[in-house]
Amino acid sequence: MVDVDTFLTELYVMVDDFCKAEFAPARPLGHPVSLSQSEVVTLTRFGTWFRFRTRSDFWRWARRHLTGAFPTLPDRSQFNRRQRTHQEAITAFFCFTRHQASGGTSDDEALDGFGVRVRNAKRRGSGWLAGQADIGWSNRLGWDEGVHVLTAVTPTGVLTGVGVAPASTKDQPYAESFLAARYTGESRVAEVGEATSDLALADKGFDGKERQRHWLAADGVTVAASPTRASASPWPASLRRWQAGLRQIVETVHNCLLDFFSLDRERPHPMDAFRTRLVVRAALHNFRICLNQKLGHPNLAFANLIDW
Repeated sequence: MVDVDTFLTELYVMVDDFCKAEFAPARPLGHPVSLSQSEVVTLTRFGTWFRFRTRSDFWRWARRHLTGAFPTLPDRSQFNRRQRTHQEAITAFFCFTRHQASGGTSDDEALDGFGVRVRNAKRRGSGWLAGQADIGWSNRLGWDEGVHVLTAVTPTGVLTGVGVAPASTKDQPYAESFLAARYTGESRVAEVGEATSDLALADKGFDGKERQRHWLAADGVTVAASPTRASASPWPASLRRWQAGLRQIVETVHNCLLDFFSLDRERPHPMDAFRTRLVVRAALHNFRICLNQKLGHPNLAFANLIDW
């Protein structure tokens, strides 16, 4: 367990090292800025902690407790503008944390998704994210209106990539777009990350021999999707148990994003805002793994990490 000051210092040091290495210092125009790029990225991450119910709640807490560490803390509207200015750095930091948390190892990955509600499916009108969110089925939520988040997770719990699509998107075409973006290095969706291995494990929603042959030929990835029990070639019990253990790790990571980082409470207006908030949480998740490794704790031991 570490105190808030130690946690913020560790986070800021990693962010500052990253920004100095990857982004040349910008020459300020007009009045001097109140917060540096490193400070904006640090506060953006820290503000997603489950202790803060909303961004307004975090900002009130920061004005009371963080003025010693950030003496030039601006008002919230100015901070929001600074976040939009440093959008590229906020996304790129996630790519940096996955390398730091994995230690450069080439682990296999598990592909899996979960639903995030943006509004009640029975409400009338277009609502938020009109044309980008729709009604779809989620094992967690049932039929609801929202988005479908796809993640790539290593056996150690590191998030290596995330993607967002409408809730009605099926697993197979979703995985095809996700893997293709990884293979081509599409800069517009940098949050999908890079494959850490040529093997990806998935559940039966990604099964399909034609699709799997295409993914291997086009993207160089073998997607091993578990067949149904009625399949002509079911997996042996030992392999199913191994996959179940990996799936438990994936579910732990998903619950962390949804509950611990309050992703389930997000109600963004544009899709870009939701993508940014998802990436912010994924980066903070990986940073906590880095901190746990430094402290000698299990990777996914998060509940009592900070002594408030």
